[in-house]
Amino acid sequence: MGETQNLHLPLRTRSSLKKPLLIVLLICITSVLLICTYMYPQHSVKSPACEGLSSRGCQAALSGWLDVHVRKHTDEEVAARVVIRDILRMPPALTSRSKIAFMFLSPGTLPFEKLWDKFLQGQEGRFSIYIHPSRLRPVHISRHFSDREIHSDHVTWGRISMVDAERRLLANALEDPDNQHFVLLSESCIPLHTFDYTYRYLIHGNVSFIDSFEDPGPHGTGRHMDHMLPEIPRQDFRKGAQWFTMKRQHALIVMADNLYYSKFRQYCRPGVEANKNCIADEHYLPTFFHMLDPGGISNWSVTYVDWSERRWHPKTYRARDISLKFLKNITSDDMSVHVTSVGKRGDELHWPCTWNGIRRPCYLFARKFHSDSVNKLVRLFPNYTSTVV
Repeated sequence: MGETQNLHLPLRTRSSLKKPLLIVLLICITSVLLICTYMYPQHSVKSPACEGLSSRGCQAALSGWLDVHVRKHTDEEVAARVVIRDILRMPPALTSRSKIAFMFLSPGTLPFEKLWDKFLQGQEGRFSIYIHPSRLRPVHISRHFSDREIHSDHVTWGRISMVDAERRLLANALEDPDNQHFVLLSESCIPLHTFDYTYRYLIHGNVSFIDSFEDPGPHGTGRHMDHMLPEIPRQDFRKGAQWFTMKRQHALIVMADNLYYSKFRQYCRPGVEANKNCIADEHYLPTFFHMLDPGGISNWSVTYVDWSERRWHPKTYRARDISLKFLKNITSDDMSVHVTSVGKRGDELHWPCTWNGIRRPCYLFARKFHSDSVNKLVRLFPNYTSTVV
């Protein structure tokens, strides 16, 4: 019996030592954690680095500390974002000489020069004109448009050449330091308001009017390709009308971009992958600005387009379709509409248009108008245009 008791004695001693050792170990671990939290406060959940960031941005700030799966940017992305952020920090240089650059993307002659001439009368020094004729040299009837062609190239619908033409127009317009806002227009576009109204709306607005929305259907997100990764994630892929207006800072970052543009140049075109007819001018700028300056754009275009026919091209209005009531309805419309490719007929997205936080009409321009309507539009112009922002 005594020998049996002696055999169990060492076991009781080891068991009695476990509790103090566990307590000491727990104290050490807790101390280490507290010291790390004190020494590295920028990694804590309440870090100032998270203030003003999206949940994705906050995760990126915490990725070194928390076990969160966040993709690291490539060297090219880091370099591109540094340049873009620096440009966006530049304050707008608005002066009494500030101008709007009207950039026309056209196959040749502009059929609505007569109407635009009426729109521009008496506004010399407040605008610039640039024309990209992709097929034929235009014949002009307005002195404002004479000799305003830039060096151009052939443009094919649905191809990257459309984006190239937009960038070519921006590059030429940026050479004039007084150009502070840039408007892309087609040969079938018309003005909906007076020049003064349009000038104040654009120059004194707090965003660029760039269309960008999420279309989860086959003609939206369905056009994204894995080749665009890692720089362009599928969840950031956006769609929008190509007819933009943008501030000078945004025009500069478009010209500075090569990384994201090169992805679209390489992969966004019809036939790269089966059933993925990616249209570059519908996706490049909407995606680019959604990723890099989402708060700086309106997410809707100030150019009215009618997609109600649900075809590849919007409805074209002829002279017989135009009335004063029709034009006034467009100029007073304050709700933007986007048609997605979800379902057979597509779903519509609606949201109100605001200018500097105030509900305002959405549209400054409209398309697509047939050339036979020009005289009727010139006659109606004084009656449908607005003069007050």
